[in-house]
Amino acid sequence: MADARVTAMIVASALFMQNLDSAAVVTALPSMARDMGEEPTRLGVAITSYLVALTVFIPVSGYIADRFGAKRVFLIAIALFGAASAACGFSNSLLELVGARVIQGMAGAMMVPVGRLLLLSGIRKDEMLTAMTWLTMPAMIGPISGPPLGGLLTDLFGWRSVFWINLPVAAIGLIMVAWKIEPLPRTDPGPPDVKGLTLVGGALASLMAGIETIGRGIFPWGWPEGLIVLGAVLAVWAVRHCRATPKPALDLNLLKIPSFRYSTMAGSLFRSGAGGIPFLVPMLLQIGFGWRASEAGLVAFATAIGAFVMKPLTRPILRRFGFRTVIIGNGLLATVGVASGALFTADWPIAAMFIVLALGGLFRSLQFTALNTLAFADTTRAQLSSATSFYGTAQQLAPALGVVLATGTLEITRHFTGDAVLRPADFTAAFLVAAAVVLTSIPFALGLAKDVGFEVSGRKPLAAPPMPEAPVVVPEREPEAVSVEISEAARKSP
Repeated sequence: MADARVTAMIVASALFMQNLDSAAVVTALPSMARDMGEEPTRLGVAITSYLVALTVFIPVSGYIADRFGAKRVFLIAIALFGAASAACGFSNSLLELVGARVIQGMAGAMMVPVGRLLLLSGIRKDEMLTAMTWLTMPAMIGPISGPPLGGLLTDLFGWRSVFWINLPVAAIGLIMVAWKIEPLPRTDPGPPDVKGLTLVGGALASLMAGIETIGRGIFPWGWPEGLIVLGAVLAVWAVRHCRATPKPALDLNLLKIPSFRYSTMAGSLFRSGAGGIPFLVPMLLQIGFGWRASEAGLVAFATAIGAFVMKPLTRPILRRFGFRTVIIGNGLLATVGVASGALFTADWPIAAMFIVLALGGLFRSLQFTALNTLAFADTTRAQLSSATSFYGTAQQLAPALGVVLATGTLEITRHFTGDAVLRPADFTAAFLVAAAVVLTSIPFALGLAKDVGFEVSGRKPLAAPPMPEAPVVVPEREPEAVSVEISEAARKSP
């Protein structure tokens, strides 16, 4: 496991860079809005454009990794992410910023799922939970340091420095990947499903663009609605195509695996609700309460501290209670944690707000790790490349929807109150809507088997009913034939 731990720590440097960027950018949004002369809620497109680009290009990541080599693709993705970060820092308008963020998303689409593929391809089922913990613990340093670092850099050097901080991290990551990670053998995946990739990408891009811009006056009247309809049509077409294609862009057969289906479908509901919290908290503290960026960052990073504290506790908790019990019970606690943001007022003591946010981060962290691990608990090695692409697409789409949900709720409540600027009451509604979405993901876990994922969690499986013994007939074979079969089996094993 030593090698897997080293690989996990190195791959986590990419996750650290991505998470640092995402956490720090949210804290800097109000400053960016003032500098560019934009409404703060419109700057949400700087987040969603990145997440949509991630989502659109993730489906092709598995094919590219198989075709050109996972290590090579991983190195190129890290370099491109660093270059796009520099371009974000030099942006002078919202349009330039969105363009650079799209390139960042393209790089992230290759970086994170391919890094996970490098890790999971070399470990056993019983090592998976430990490896995922080692992968996510360093990556959590990004969300922990992101809000206070983003606020401090914004106040001292301006919002552009928030993007430039990625450059040394990318350089270190490139060196460590080139030095320590062994390349996976390249395979010939055959021709790509160009039609499927086009349909999936077009559906995701159209739907997200329509949802993000509807009611905001960014596009002419009728365009957002038209994009949503177009996205829905393309989505139906993409599903029909992927079901009828031998090697589709998204392998829908993976949804026949109960653990993968739950983690992908119901887990997306959880992520959509929880995904708006990193956006809502800094915005509430700065716009609603009038705090400075550095002050808001220091309080907002309590969420990430709670998440970091939970990581070493995840394995013993899952071993003791199992995936199903944890997902249901902890999901309810996570719902309360999200809804608690609706209670915040400017009169709250900072210490009390810090504790509430830390507890919320703790519960969400346990849920995220359980979902991310359970998704691959019952997939075979042959399915791993397709599964990482499919799951990565859903995993990144959900936070984008969460930000859209948050900004949309803020706009709707402001419209009904008639206020020209956002008020704390607008954020109250946004937190409650997010909590309601998180809550809808919990009942689906009731359909999971009670011992689902036992090989990964280490929890003993439920006793199976005794089966009647059947006579065992061993045919006589020549020793040479047995030797040939053993050699052939060893050659084909992953």
